[in-house]
Amino acid sequence: MENKILVETSARHVHLTAEAVAALYGEGAELIVKKMLSQPGQFACEEKVTLVGPKGQLTVTILGPTRPADQAELSLTDARALGITVPVRESGDVAGTPGLKMVGPAGELEVEAGAIIAKRHIHMTPADAEGLGVTNGEVVKVLVKSERTTIFDDVVVRVSPSYALAMHIDTDECNAAAAFGEIYGEIVRD
Repeated sequence: MENKILVETSARHVHLTAEAVAALYGEGAELIVKKMLSQPGQFACEEKVTLVGPKGQLTVTILGPTRPADQAELSLTDARALGITVPVRESGDVAGTPGLKMVGPAGELEVEAGAIIAKRHIHMTPADAEGLGVTNGEVVKVLVKSERTTIFDDVVVRVSPSYALAMHIDTDECNAAAAFGEIYGEIVRD
């Protein structure tokens, strides 16, 4: 298999439970698909939510479908703008993270935990993992060639039959590496 992985920038967004959607958009509200994303079954929604922190607020996109826990995935720049200290975590690992106020058109919600900086990661199928010689949970380095060529260290491999091959970085990482447009990375070995 060719060692060529699409690198995508994952901008600030939230994942919501069905209960949070009802609290923010009204009972019976459903998320409306605006655009399908590269990961099968995942989509950006027409709906947005405002995150409120001690220093400021940001309006962010909701990604669907609903999830078992509320989560806000931010960049370090976003966290500073909100006035919160946020840990770098794998998506879904929200225990002990700071909470936020979320405001929607039908109401607001105090989320106890859920604000994270998403750890950079690569989604791939089992066949991709076998072809690239990596395993689920393995931590790798990825070379991204651009005007500001960068090697990203501490990239988590996430393997599932429901994934499509793509690496996700946040907007701060994208800007630092000038990883704009269609850009690819390759796993590098020590």
